[in-house]
Amino acid sequence: MNQPQPAAQTDPNNPEMASLLLGAGFALASLILLPAVAQRIGMGSSLTIALRGALMRAANRF
Repeated sequence: MNQPQPAAQTDPNNPEMASLLLGAGFALASLILLPAVAQRIGMGSSLTIALRGALMRAANRF
């Protein structure tokens, strides 16, 4: 009858899930953590934007 299909999303060795998690980590770092740290240490906004762009490009590679 209806046999349950194994979910590919729950497999810890799934490379798509690893890429998704890594990309989400980069997005979190570039959108939340980087501006907070930059403001705390007094980094300029143009340098913060450049670092955010570099992190987003790195996230797109995975």
